Amino acid sequence: MAAAIEAHGLIKHFGRTRALNGIDLTVQEGRVLGVLGPNGAGKTTAVRILATLLKPDGGTAVVSGLDVVHQATAVRRTIGLTGQFASVDEDLTGTQNLVMIGQLLGLSTRQARARASELLAEFDLTDAAGRLAKTYSGGMRRRLDLSASLIGRPSVVFLDEPTTGLDPAKRDDVWEMIRALVRQGTTILLTTQYLEEADALANEITVIDHGTIIAHDTPRGLKRQVGGQTLEVRPTDVASLPRVRELLIRYGTREPDQPAPDLLSVPVTDESALTTVVAALAAERISVSELSLRLPSLDEVFYSLTGQPKNDQTQNDQTQIDQTQNDQTRNGAAA
Repeated sequence: MAAAIEAHGLIKHFGRTRALNGIDLTVQEGRVLGVLGPNGAGKTTAVRILATLLKPDGGTAVVSGLDVVHQATAVRRTIGLTGQFASVDEDLTGTQNLVMIGQLLGLSTRQARARASELLAEFDLTDAAGRLAKTYSGGMRRRLDLSASLIGRPSVVFLDEPTTGLDPAKRDDVWEMIRALVRQGTTILLTTQYLEEADALANEITVIDHGTIIAHDTPRGLKRQVGGQTLEVRPTDVASLPRVRELLIRYGTREPDQPAPDLLSVPVTDESALTTVVAALAAERISVSELSLRLPSLDEVFYSLTGQPKNDQTQNDQTQIDQTQNDQTRNGAAA
């Protein structure tokens, strides 16, 4: 299978801050790569380079077989981009937004209107097509923004935290839209801070911290990197918790945790622990309302790999990056 996105040794500085420190990324055609990392880790910087919005200070990147620096115009014809915040024109209707973008991409007015109608129907926006975007809810704007990125039928789509600010129902709608794109053969690079989103959508996950890749694997593979599995027991009677705790101490690898008032969990070395604990609970005549054996969650993997984010440093790094980007934009406009 050919690679739709290949990046090697990408480096990017903003002032004294090194946003990217030599990262490598590869996404095969028709697959989804999830890119995780705390705020200021470099996720958005990587997307902006791959989408030709920034030039790297070092390294190379190829999208759809085209160099993002030397063939930037051709790259833009093959990609779609949805940023962290909806970027539609609020003083245009939904239809006008999409038709305008279609025309900018070289479609005739007739072709742009036909494509706009198709996407508005697909994203459940037909009834609102004639309304100004300023009257749309946050979820509707996000869907309009996502549809705008698909006007040109791109083979590669960059989704930079596409569900930020959406309620769970609208987030699920966007997830299904992403799955539909993949079924059509679209390649997707998805950045997100919602770990369950990466778990649900990504074929592979890359974790970035301080501009460096610190892990890459399938979601299941990343979970196994943390090691072992976790046994969770919720007794029917809360009064049984002390007895359950004593039992789990015997079969777990350390003292049990209590993630909820009526729930105990403990890491175990292998799957046989489940049947052993079931037999022990029965022998002790302890009834349970919940008993499960699971791999670590991506949340646990994330914190195991990155540790708790250093909020002050992360904020300072991001502020420096944002300020430098704003300066560069102003300088470019002045030029």
